[in-house]
Amino acid sequence: MSEEQKRILERQLWGVANVLRGKMNADEYKNYILGFIFYKYLSEKLERYVNEKLLAREKITFAEIKENTKEGKDYLKHIEKACIDELGFFLRPSQLFSYLVKKGKGEIKDQKTFILEDLKNILNAIEKTSAGTASEDDFKGLFDDVDLTSTKLGSRESEKNEVVVEVLTLLNGIDFKLEDAKSDLLGDAYEYLIGEFAAGAGKKGGEFYTPAQVSRLLAQIVSVDKKRIKSAYDATCGSGSLLLRLGEFTEVVKYYGQELNPTTYNLARMNMILHGVRFDRFSIRQGDTLREDMHADLKAEAIVANPPFSSKWKGNSDPQLAHDDRFSQYGRLAPKNKADYAFVTHMLYHLGDNGTMAIVLPHGALFRSGAEGHIRKYIIEKQNYLDAVIGLPSNLFYGAAIPATVLIFKKCRKDDEDILFIDASKGFEKIGNKNKLTNENIEKIFNTYKSRKEIEKYSHRASIKEIKENEYNLNIPRYVDTVEEEVAVDIKEVSKRLKELHANELGLKNKIEKFCNELKINKPF
Repeated sequence: MSEEQKRILERQLWGVANVLRGKMNADEYKNYILGFIFYKYLSEKLERYVNEKLLAREKITFAEIKENTKEGKDYLKHIEKACIDELGFFLRPSQLFSYLVKKGKGEIKDQKTFILEDLKNILNAIEKTSAGTASEDDFKGLFDDVDLTSTKLGSRESEKNEVVVEVLTLLNGIDFKLEDAKSDLLGDAYEYLIGEFAAGAGKKGGEFYTPAQVSRLLAQIVSVDKKRIKSAYDATCGSGSLLLRLGEFTEVVKYYGQELNPTTYNLARMNMILHGVRFDRFSIRQGDTLREDMHADLKAEAIVANPPFSSKWKGNSDPQLAHDDRFSQYGRLAPKNKADYAFVTHMLYHLGDNGTMAIVLPHGALFRSGAEGHIRKYIIEKQNYLDAVIGLPSNLFYGAAIPATVLIFKKCRKDDEDILFIDASKGFEKIGNKNKLTNENIEKIFNTYKSRKEIEKYSHRASIKEIKENEYNLNIPRYVDTVEEEVAVDIKEVSKRLKELHANELGLKNKIEKFCNELKINKPF
């Protein structure tokens, strides 16, 4: 997408958001806008598929089919089966996005402009037509957060209808260029909106979105030198953006993810489909990853994750978790108020022998003692899985101004005699009240990781012996010296300069006094 296209699209999407912005906050209106965009996408994708693949030799288009005639019913019977097999869902011509917009604007003869009930039924139909099929899990409950009964849309039904018609009409005017196979305009629009909502939602936003520049870095690292990845996994997948970023750098056969928040879980499934990932190429599940592992047998080739920083969990109070293979081998469980290493060991359990894992953690995970120190030592000393430690700038993430770190793990490491430390904390661009990694920052981090090159005041390959001497404390300043030497001050030269300045000051005073006497005015000193 060109910069001009991007600006036009952002203006259009901003206009759509403006309709709802005064009625509710970003965390609420995102459900409507993203849900309606998804409905538009499904509708247009189905219509294009039917017209180009199923009706290409017929003298009729899908929208022209008369649903109540015998011929129309015959057409729809065969079309429905083909759509469910190929797309995973089905809509009738009268349920298409474009038809509903025309009805809401009064452009359908003998049809009322009230469309709220129609819209509810259509969103339900998308889920119902997938029931009992291979796509059932991927469409079930997708539109649960699109609450068309909410009083925030309006106090009266007529007001709600007007708002919904306006939003749908504005979206209908945006061409997402689905006919262009190489275009990802819709995916870009979705990513833009998710980022905007995350910024507006503050801490809540950070729960479902990893900034694009961070996700790009993680995706590059876990896919380095791999043209194809059989399985990619994110145990706390949020909106799925971090997982999907892998597709920019390599071919991913299947995506796996799990998300606790039901609203964000819906976003992730929508995001997958909007980015052209078929329903049989992803498995996103909803639930508490640490308590309910829904991909128990998975051994992933690539793992990326940005878990909630230092969240609480019930490991120490749940005997079942204490004996779970994901946690039990380490001798200690992560503290109940800091689940960071519970996520780490859970994901190490799911990492394949040929895999790479990149996880974002708070800086404290590098040096906190107690149970975390014990687990950290086990991973380094017994397993030797830790490959690299990357320190990121502070204030990159929504709702978390603290600095973060990226830990890279491999089960079969080539360079298993040392661990690479990179201090990238000073490389960023300030934009508004947030910091951002630039493309140059990302490239420097990635190239340093790939080459494992030592750069003064930036990177260092620490031997396992060196880390042992530091008692397995991974605090980056212990390994990368970034302290700038103070410039030596020549006291004699400073004294000489002060004398010169004092002499100049006396000379100026004398001149001013002379001028004041000539002008017969008071001196300013």
